[in-house]
Formats: sequence, structure tokens, C-alpha cells
Amino acid sequence: MEARTRKRRWLIVAVVGAAVLVLGLALFKPWLLFVDVRVDEQLPTVVASAEQPQPAPSATANPPSGTPTTAPVDPVQLAEGSLISHEHATTGTVRIIQQTGGKRVLTLENLDTSNGPDVHVWLSAADVVEGTAGWFTAGSAEHFDLGMIKGNQGNQVYVIPDELDLARYKSLDLWCVQFSVSFGAAQLAK
Repeated sequence: MEARTRKRRWLIVAVVGAAVLVLGLALFKPWLLFVDVRVDEQLPTVVASAEQPQPAPSATANPPSGTPTTAPVDPVQLAEGSLISHEHATTGTVRIIQQTGGKRVLTLENLDTSNGPDVHVWLSAADVVEGTAGWFTAGSAEHFDLGMIKGNQGNQVYVIPDELDLARYKSLDLWCVQFSVSFGAAQLAK
């Protein structure tokens, strides 16, 4: 009888252990740390600010104030920053570019970070803080989610909605939603 009880206990421990293992693998997805996803989208080229021609009047109607609207003749860089590491080693350059016609995009150039579950590209109202103190700052600040990261390496382009007020956002954060932690961030400067 005692041998039977011991077998039953071991069976229960084995089933619970297997369930915990499966749940842990599903939640943490550790294999992503060993799998790189490279994305190489075409990045817009920007005219150097010293060479930037004056904007031409837009073909759109004048706003009620009587001030004509303008659109850049060539793509114009509105902001730039360099990614720093937080929870994971992260490097690359972030740019916000206003394209011909007025559409704005955010580019991640030469991105290199770890792959992870549920990593999003956030514009954040928080300043970037270096070190472990900065791992969580974006999570408590106003942010705008541009969507899931397309890959953990390479060049990527994200469309910024026309109505989004960029003056409200000081930084870019690669934010892991599942674990509420920053992989890396960049302070944006004009």
C-alpha cells in the first residue's frame, strides 16, 4: 500500500512539474533569446539641414487663420536619438522624419537588441534614464504605441498618425508589454 501511495505522489509531482514547465515556456518564451529576426526596410533619405530648401506652399486649402500650410519639398528630420540599453543590450539610431507631402515616420536604424515576447515601439513622455533606474520609467508615463517591433535587428519604419502631437513625446522606448520593462530607449532631440 505504501509503494502505491509513493507512486501516486510521484505521478502528481511529475504532472504538476510538467504543467509548470509548459506554462513557464509559454509565458517566458526563452527560445526567443536565441532567435534573431532581421528586418531591412527602405529608410527615407533626409537632406542635411544646411542644404534643406525652404518648404513650398501646399496644394491644400488655407486654414481658417489665413496662414498657408506648407509641406516639405524633401524629407526633413524632426528629431533624432541614440538607443541605450536597459533590460537588454540595445543599440541603434532613432529618427522622426517628415516626408514629402507631410506624412511622418519613425525609423529604427541599425537596430540590434534581444528578441523577446510582446516588445512594442512606444513614443514616451518620459525622459530616458540610464541604468536599471530607467527600466520602468516609460511604463508610468503617457505613451503612444506604434505597434509591435518588426524584428530585433536591422532597419524599420513605423508610420506616425497625422493627428499625433509629437511635442508631447520626449523619447522612444522598446517596451516589453508582457513584463512591463524597457529593452532600450532613446532620448529624442531636434
